[in-house]
Amino acid sequence: MESPFKAGILKGKVALITGGASGIGFEISTQFGKHGASVALMGRRSQVLHSAVSVLQSLSIPAVGFEGDVRKQEDAERVVESTFKHFGRIDILVNAAAGNFLVSAEDLSPNGFRTVLDIDSVGTFTMCREALKYLKKGGEGKSSSSGGGSIINISATLHYTASWYQIHVSAAKAAVDATTRNLALEWGTDYDIRVNGIAPGPISDTPGMSKLAPDEISSKARDYMPLYKLGEKWDIAMTALFLVSDAGKFINGDVLIVDGGLWLSRPRHLQKEAVKQVSRSVEKRSRNAPVGVPKSKL
Repeated sequence: MESPFKAGILKGKVALITGGASGIGFEISTQFGKHGASVALMGRRSQVLHSAVSVLQSLSIPAVGFEGDVRKQEDAERVVESTFKHFGRIDILVNAAAGNFLVSAEDLSPNGFRTVLDIDSVGTFTMCREALKYLKKGGEGKSSSSGGGSIINISATLHYTASWYQIHVSAAKAAVDATTRNLALEWGTDYDIRVNGIAPGPISDTPGMSKLAPDEISSKARDYMPLYKLGEKWDIAMTALFLVSDAGKFINGDVLIVDGGLWLSRPRHLQKEAVKQVSRSVEKRSRNAPVGVPKSKL
């Protein structure tokens, strides 16, 4: 789809995207680049990184890839510093790296639980912390008069109620949302850094969907979730563009839900055709009932 934003809205900006070589992260990388930004991708798989960077460069997007694991502080520090050395500044950090799999709570080991928290929540905080000196107002690579940068943390809607077989990710994303709000308060005040989140619903053609909602599951989900439909990676990338551009300059500490309203979805317990009939019956009983006469307990 054609972008509704001007091509140069991120001109001169440098963005570092964890998990930026695949899925939602790669679409964000691509759209940031198409709108004027230089992009650095961080990921664990060198072959995937190399392929993603090649695609971006073929689109005339200044792009570089750095292998690293967000769970390791030394990797986070190295990638952030390498991004700065390569481009001379960092304006945007997107934390899109994540881990997930279907598992019932009793079958989930403490190590499995810890692994997802380490990637999603601890990894998000670690990347934010390492990038702070480059993102803050007047930070390295910025003039003393320039404002602070922007952080986007990719979350989810799983923890807003509860989700089957997703206790590990629900806990991790709840921590990500809390991190987003607290950093928005502290770093927005002290360093002029805006920190926001995006909570995607089910997005087509992503590693997450292939793991969590194969066709045999998603087809059944539509039966009891009236608003169930798949979004596109483009939808999330456009939301990210909005948040980091000047259009979102007064948004801080928010988590935007981008799921087509799915998290509000409830089964229809009464068919629309029956509503009038039931309503008339209830109203008739109500009108016929005595008003103001207490019922005797005898």
